[in-house]
Amino acid sequence: MTEALLETRDVHVSFPGRKGTVARAVDGVDLEVRAGEVLALVGESGCGKTTLARTILGLERPVRGEVRFRGAPLAYDNASLRRYRRQVQMVFQDPSGSLNPRQTIYEAVAEGLRIQKVEGDEAARVADALARAGLRPAERFMPLYPYEVSGGQRQRVVIAGAMVLQPELLVADEPVSSLDASVRGEILQLMLRLVQDTGVAILVVTHDLGLAWNIADRVAVMYLGRIVEQGTTEELLDDPRHPYTRALLSVVPEIERMTPQILQGEAPDPTRIPSGCRFHPRCPLVSSGETERLGIEARCVGDDPILHGVADAAAGSGHVAACHAVG
Repeated sequence: MTEALLETRDVHVSFPGRKGTVARAVDGVDLEVRAGEVLALVGESGCGKTTLARTILGLERPVRGEVRFRGAPLAYDNASLRRYRRQVQMVFQDPSGSLNPRQTIYEAVAEGLRIQKVEGDEAARVADALARAGLRPAERFMPLYPYEVSGGQRQRVVIAGAMVLQPELLVADEPVSSLDASVRGEILQLMLRLVQDTGVAILVVTHDLGLAWNIADRVAVMYLGRIVEQGTTEELLDDPRHPYTRALLSVVPEIERMTPQILQGEAPDPTRIPSGCRFHPRCPLVSSGETERLGIEARCVGDDPILHGVADAAAGSGHVAACHAVG
């Protein structure tokens, strides 16, 4: 098994809510990203996946637990964070919001080199990063401003700005959701090519399991601050075990074999997490009476399930689910 490049260990992140309540945005997450892999973190809006990504980047500090990079806990002093962020870079959702409209493309890509005080030929590094991102010839794009290029090209500039530092990990938060359908595939192919050419690992944060199907080696499914299922893409998408994962997959157009399941209601308020399994108020197994038939209804309402191995999972796949109905 490939070594863990980055790990979160029992990470908890909370924010003040209304009237003294506490929103448990990330509620005890163990996750690892392995060197050279693409891991997709998927779930509905509000499930905590972006907060977890920000915590991995050191932009949020956990109230409990820790982030570890190459085995060492993340330190939060300015010098340590600066060194860390040379190795772990972010690709944000909206390229227009990520780029300073007053900077040329050259300045936008070179900014990281200057912040990190990287020595050497700056222009050559910028040109190489732009070329790797598919902006060729690089010299034509360098003097342009963001408004002078398309949305897809702006996202390529953002990716070039991250890759110019030659990081070991990219955290990409909904990297194609703001792009036209015609260029989404191109950006995903670019990301896969970067993994193949440079060995960079990528954590893709998305609500779109169809995207995960196309790009990820492994998938982690998040619901209300917790990972509820995790495994290789092939195993998890071919044989999903958690009812939440099955519901998400059932509405992916590429998967025609599944009957669509429309979950009732919105995800619960993170200041009022249900007792027992946090998914049970919306779970199709509960509403259909299946949990009663299986004799686990009381456990679903009263016992908080933990991730455990799926009984017939392939050896070494790491397929786990947090569901009382999963053997």
